[in-house]
Amino acid sequence: MNKNIKNIGLLLIGIIVLNFANQSFYKRFDLTEDKRYTLSETTNTILSKVKKPLFITVYLEGDFPSEFKRLQVETRQYLEELAVKNSNIKIRFENPDEQREDLIKKGMMPSQLTVEEDGKLSEAIIFPWAEINFEEKTKVVSLLPTSIVASQEEQLQKAIENLEYSFSEAINSIIQNKNKSVAIITGNGELQDIYQYSFLSEVAKKYKLAKFTLDSAARNPQQTLLDLTSLDLAIIAKPTEKFTPDEKFVLDQFITNGGKTLWMLDNVQAEQDSLMSSGKMLAYPRDLGLTDLLFAYGIRINTTLIKDLYAAQISLATGTIGNQTQYKNLDWFYHPLVGGNPNSAITKNVAPVRLQFANQIDTLKSNIKKTPLLMSSPLTQKIGTPTIIELQSIANEPEEKDYISGNQLFAILLEGNFNSAYKNRIKPFNTSLFKENATQNKMIVIADGDVGKNQILKGKPTDLSHDKWTNQSFGNKDFLINSVDYLLDDSGLMELRNKTLKINILDKQKAYQERTFWQFLNVVLPLIFLFAFGFVFNYWRKRKYS
Repeated sequence: MNKNIKNIGLLLIGIIVLNFANQSFYKRFDLTEDKRYTLSETTNTILSKVKKPLFITVYLEGDFPSEFKRLQVETRQYLEELAVKNSNIKIRFENPDEQREDLIKKGMMPSQLTVEEDGKLSEAIIFPWAEINFEEKTKVVSLLPTSIVASQEEQLQKAIENLEYSFSEAINSIIQNKNKSVAIITGNGELQDIYQYSFLSEVAKKYKLAKFTLDSAARNPQQTLLDLTSLDLAIIAKPTEKFTPDEKFVLDQFITNGGKTLWMLDNVQAEQDSLMSSGKMLAYPRDLGLTDLLFAYGIRINTTLIKDLYAAQISLATGTIGNQTQYKNLDWFYHPLVGGNPNSAITKNVAPVRLQFANQIDTLKSNIKKTPLLMSSPLTQKIGTPTIIELQSIANEPEEKDYISGNQLFAILLEGNFNSAYKNRIKPFNTSLFKENATQNKMIVIADGDVGKNQILKGKPTDLSHDKWTNQSFGNKDFLINSVDYLLDDSGLMELRNKTLKINILDKQKAYQERTFWQFLNVVLPLIFLFAFGFVFNYWRKRKYS
């Protein structure tokens, strides 16, 4: 008896010790092959800066397709990792059904899905969004990628891969006390604000925007340079007038003093609006005076136009029926539809980008790291300028033998120590800010000025990712936003977009075809084994004790 009491006492003491240890020590183990729940150093650094309560509300609760239950589970498990790392992070999942109007007003648009269950197709509406609240600030996070995908399974894969970047970027943005500043360069015939509204309105959600007029360099170039160097990034969107020596020197020294640049340049004068109104136009080289600058940075933009058999469409009137004008969408080979580099954080999972009368970029030997971002298909043709372009040529059947110029480079990322274009040269003006080299700087050059130009409908700007005439969707806005984010990213946050996971997806068609076998295996067969075991056990007991 005493021995039993002693054993019970030891057992109770052991249970108390284990319970205390369980409360005092907590450790989660990531046993997944791709370490999908192991947070990166970048994310850990961001989480360490959250010093006050931060609330994350996820609208993935309720009745929705089974495959998107996987997104719900993955999102919950990932956010639990964040909460474990920092107790200031509070998480809750809510059903969006009773607050749909409020969510739409906040910009959280629903997604309509085609669901296949038991071999039947049906439609479902979900709100794949999360809302982050910190102090007085709010930020929404999309949980579904906007890229064009082949299937919902692929969309789900990309959504799960993107979880860490989406939440880390949003948290980093919302806890920042000081946003970086972006200069929109004007003074050389750049795109008007209304044509950049779709792109720049998204940039303004993350960064401070400032219009900066370069022609002030004619009056006080030293002050112009000083003012520009106080900003972090300069966007030069489709200049049409030649840069003066003072303006070029200001841009050059902005770069050598650490300023980032996003160039969107047309080296050929060719406008789609002119072509549509008159039916033909003269395309000719445009001299912006930037050749020596770009040459010093390791590239050259040619004055040839590129036609690509993989192209976007334009809508043309083909006749009338009664009083109704009939339109038809036709491939326009002067508008290449180009894919992004799948290994770059800027272009991964971005839909094809539409360019208009784009030029070709050549790279030069230098110590600058060059990463291609946008490339044409191999089926291209180079068109020298000046040349006459006629709209009626769209009716001509293309011959593949004419499109043999191979892949052409349209956009490139340059990183490294840039040499000043004015190194060992006479300077247009003297300044104490002059530097011969930039240290670990970066820029992006796009050989198309219209890549960020949105259309106008009834006097208002439309979405850059959508064509109002053909209803086609493009990745232009995502590409440009990613470009700005990459250029202004000092923490390595953008590299999280390159995260790749292996998600095992159920083959629904095969499961439906073999459902009878699996139902028998999982439901009927266990009952047969249980019945057989009971019969044998009962028979054995009767024989043993009879």
